Amino acid sequence: MVNIETIPPFYRGYVENVKDMDILEAMKHSNDVMLKLVRSIPESKGEYRYADGKWTIKEVLAHMMDAERIMSYRALRFSRNDKTELHGFEENDYAPEANAHGRTILQLADEMERLRLVTIDLFKSFTPAMLAREGTANKVKFTVAMFGHIIPGHETHHRKILTERYL
Repeated sequence: MVNIETIPPFYRGYVENVKDMDILEAMKHSNDVMLKLVRSIPESKGEYRYADGKWTIKEVLAHMMDAERIMSYRALRFSRNDKTELHGFEENDYAPEANAHGRTILQLADEMERLRLVTIDLFKSFTPAMLAREGTANKVKFTVAMFGHIIPGHETHHRKILTERYL
């Protein structure tokens, strides 16, 4: 469980989705629900976008994995007491470069599943002291534990968008 007031404002909407769960429970639950949804999407919908200029379903899935990798990397760096300030990333620059359309929806789902298992292993390795360590990314202060809630919260946010706007 997390105190939502401690989360940087931009990320609070994500964390609201999982605030009543501990980190590992949130990661497992959000991914189970997401994988069930993704594996039900027909391949024929993979390149669907609900409006001009919006990402396709496959691009949303690739974005989610990019964000998880970046947030996990930040957590790793800060857990190791690395005080180097980290830059942000521009998601709209990453999306077209992710080769989302070079993979099937099921390939993306399998990759999401493997990625989450690795992320869970990473967070299982953190001691309470490591989870409390702080660092700065994109000019915002975070603790390692915050990323443990942001990752599944971000996934849940995009699952809701997929359900409401794409499917």
